[in-house]
Amino acid sequence: MDDTSGILDEALERLHVSGPERLGRLTNHAPMAVEALAAHGRAGSVHRWLDRYAPRLEEFPSAVAPVTAENWREALGDPRRAADWIGHFGRELAVRPWRDVLAQWWPRLLPGLYGGSTHPVIRVGHAVRTLLSGEETGPRLTELAHGLGYWAARHHTLPALTPLTGAGGAAAALDAVRPLADQSGGFPVLLARVEALPVWAAAVTDPDEARLRLTELVRAATHRYATHGHGEETMLVHAATAPNAVLRTLPALPRALWAPSLHAAWTASAAVTAMYSPTEGLPCAPTTLTDEELVEQALAHGDEHVIKLTDTALDVGDEQARAAAVRAIELSVPLG
Repeated sequence: MDDTSGILDEALERLHVSGPERLGRLTNHAPMAVEALAAHGRAGSVHRWLDRYAPRLEEFPSAVAPVTAENWREALGDPRRAADWIGHFGRELAVRPWRDVLAQWWPRLLPGLYGGSTHPVIRVGHAVRTLLSGEETGPRLTELAHGLGYWAARHHTLPALTPLTGAGGAAAALDAVRPLADQSGGFPVLLARVEALPVWAAAVTDPDEARLRLTELVRAATHRYATHGHGEETMLVHAATAPNAVLRTLPALPRALWAPSLHAAWTASAAVTAMYSPTEGLPCAPTTLTDEELVEQALAHGDEHVIKLTDTALDVGDEQARAAAVRAIELSVPLG
């Protein structure tokens, strides 16, 4: 991570006076985007990018009442309590190792991965990467508190889904997902329409197998964006970035949580695919861009989802994944 001057920590401190959302429902993507830029050697551009994004930020929300060990269940899934939840995790992380806090709360939060359009778990995944790859600084621990707090506030579970015939591989399983007949409306409206999904990897219980399958899912969803991203250029990004956030978090979690994490990540990726996929894919031309050139183009474009999909594509690291990132650049509106 290119962060020798502490630029990432400075950027996170700058952002922690802002709330996790704006306009009551749209996610603040800046902490995720600046972490991705720093991770790929563009720390020197972080503050300039933030200056462009800053008009989208809103003030940190007001607190309602402290979340405690006794009352946390009643506050779970209440977006009005975002500040309360962030404060709770800030206090927890000040006195306990962050891995212990994560291990305690991950199984509590995992069933509600779908809230906030999956952005909370993505934010947590970026925060965990900073802690695993560098120093456990105050701003990075605070960022984890913000991510976990946002997740708790937007916690949203799914009803039982009807299992459909699946497929052996992740790519085939995503192809087997039936797009919703009516794709009008926002994320919560569409999510409520998802009633059935193909079964995939449901029998996996071995942690190492779960990690392999999750890696396969991230690759398949990223590749699929290259041919299907035109269905909804922004929201389909999450079919890849949400499971990748889970994959990034696995090394910090007890191995017993890896298989449940796979199953939740599959459901999230498949649900997003059902909600936004077009009925037909389109050919996607290969790209000759290097990783460095791809990051530079994503940075110049500036859209936060383009930056985050490029980040995931570079994790996958093959030609089809890089082509998916180029496709996102072509489809998406640049940051003003």
